[in-house]
Amino acid sequence: MTAFRLAIIGLLLCELSSCTKQAYLFTSFHEPANEGLRLLYSYDAYHWTDLNKTFLKPEVGTQKVLRDPSIVQGPDGTFHLVWTCSWKGDKGFGYASSKDLIHWSEQKFLPVMEKEPKTVNVWAPEIFYDDEKMEYVIIWASTIPFRFAKGIEEEENNHRMYSITTKDFVTFSEPKLFLDPGFSVIDAVIVKRKTKDYVLVLKDNTRPNRNLKVAFAKDALGPYENISETFSPKLTEGPTVVKVKNDWLIYFDAYGQKIYSAYKTADFKIFKDVTAEVSVPEGHKHGTIIKVKKNVIEHLLKN
Repeated sequence: MTAFRLAIIGLLLCELSSCTKQAYLFTSFHEPANEGLRLLYSYDAYHWTDLNKTFLKPEVGTQKVLRDPSIVQGPDGTFHLVWTCSWKGDKGFGYASSKDLIHWSEQKFLPVMEKEPKTVNVWAPEIFYDDEKMEYVIIWASTIPFRFAKGIEEEENNHRMYSITTKDFVTFSEPKLFLDPGFSVIDAVIVKRKTKDYVLVLKDNTRPNRNLKVAFAKDALGPYENISETFSPKLTEGPTVVKVKNDWLIYFDAYGQKIYSAYKTADFKIFKDVTAEVSVPEGHKHGTIIKVKKNVIEHLLKN
């Protein structure tokens, strides 16, 4: 066998294994969400393996659950995690940080809607690091009955997106309305394509839609405009987005079909269903994908 052929075979084997220094981490939880944070890992962002343990048991909030975990790694290497800690009744969400994903800080309850006493819920906080302003942005969905125009859903299900920012997780900006698209909206995630070019993937939560759309902005905090028609089937939610080579993968829970789906897009205008090309462990629920160094996964596998 020639040296050239051996080199080609080596490259193919490397592609199929994990020679790359890049890896992917997917936050997760299992219903009924009282056990805590789970993590999936992948070397290609298509095929996922559950680390098969919990890393953070929820201790804050009325219901003390850990749902919709969203994570980001800051420029100093610290991981910051936020999550839904109750279905209803709480006016905030959970927060904790870690250097290695194994040892965690004390959990905090961030009461972001305490100045809005009629708030019904605080759902699916999503964290994003804005490298242009060097600050963290956290967005979430809340319902304040009779505050906004609604569709046919009940007032206690008429959500809008809100936001706060922080540089140190000690002091925070005042909560602000982040997105009012004229309909009930939840499960939004910020994607940066390049400087002054952002995409928001969101769930239109109105009946009978309950599916995913995209909007566009020049700033991470918006305003987001040109909301698209839906690109996903009905009864879909919990999107997360990761760039793989020249494409973007959008994973989401297609709960109407009882599967976890993935769509691929190059421009957030044309979407291709690639669900048949991905594998996600059974039981996985609503999380966030981030890119990490391969040694982060290796460390988790050893502990």
